[in-house]
Amino acid sequence: MKRKITVLILCAMLFALCVHAIAQQPKKVFRIGYLVTGNPNSESSRSEAIRQRLRQLGYVEGQNIVIEYRFAEGKLDRLPELAGELVRLKVDIIVAAGGEPTVRAVMKATKTIPIVMAGQGVDPVKAGFIESLARPGGNVTGITNLTPELGGKRLEILKEAIRNATRVAVLYDAASPGNVLQVKEDLPPAARALKLTIRSWEVRVADDFDKVFAALNKDRPDGLYVTGGALMNVNGKRMAGLAIKSRLPAIYSIRTAVEAGGLMYYGADAAESYRRVAYFVDKILKGAKPADLPVEQPTKFEFVINLTTAKQIGLTIPPNVLVRADKVIK
Repeated sequence: MKRKITVLILCAMLFALCVHAIAQQPKKVFRIGYLVTGNPNSESSRSEAIRQRLRQLGYVEGQNIVIEYRFAEGKLDRLPELAGELVRLKVDIIVAAGGEPTVRAVMKATKTIPIVMAGQGVDPVKAGFIESLARPGGNVTGITNLTPELGGKRLEILKEAIRNATRVAVLYDAASPGNVLQVKEDLPPAARALKLTIRSWEVRVADDFDKVFAALNKDRPDGLYVTGGALMNVNGKRMAGLAIKSRLPAIYSIRTAVEAGGLMYYGADAAESYRRVAYFVDKILKGAKPADLPVEQPTKFEFVINLTTAKQIGLTIPPNVLVRADKVIK
């Protein structure tokens, strides 16, 4: 009997030692790469929303995750170099924010590290990023925000907000293939259906904004439609300021531009998109393969109006437009 008790005690002690040893083993710290075309200021709301959702899912920076940020500052030619840096750091996953150029740069840098698209606007199938939305294949998955397909709705809202509008200027980033396609193929038929005449104005570098708005002051369109793209993301506040100075009503494809003083935004619900990015990161870190995670399209959209800006440019938003806004900035 004493021998059995001794054996049981020894077993219990060994079990306790094993449990203690396991408990003392360091937890896996995941390294997440975060590559974006913009800068820390333009990206702050998106990156913070993703971090917040990751915390809710149990990921805390400095404890079980480390996030390696790389900002192209609007210079697309820097993307390959920055993508290469993240690959050399051997990150576990790369979040590609900022659209088609960012995703393409990361895809060229790695065929094995999982890539999560953070709401890029170009069709990912046509761009060759994935095989299909339902079965992406390869190492890319994430969110696509259907930016080009929303162009007609934005033009419709702009026409409703500006009584008797007939002429609209379209400002686009010429370095963004998705936005070039939108301007040349998606917007013209939508404009014709609304009996609007559109004229496109391209920007390639930051200095182009002043030149374009100087030309718009002479041309005097009724409204302005601003597409997305790296250059637009970085210069949201600048564009909004120039539009206010020109007293030009504008609708933007970038929500942060309206928060910086732009008049209106219509597009995918930004907060929901950010939360879904964290969902993909969580799934992949837990072992899921990007090839098996369907790419998601937005299910929630938002319409934001900046009433402060409307007053500054002397525009009265019609009640039937104002009532449809999901958020009004006063």
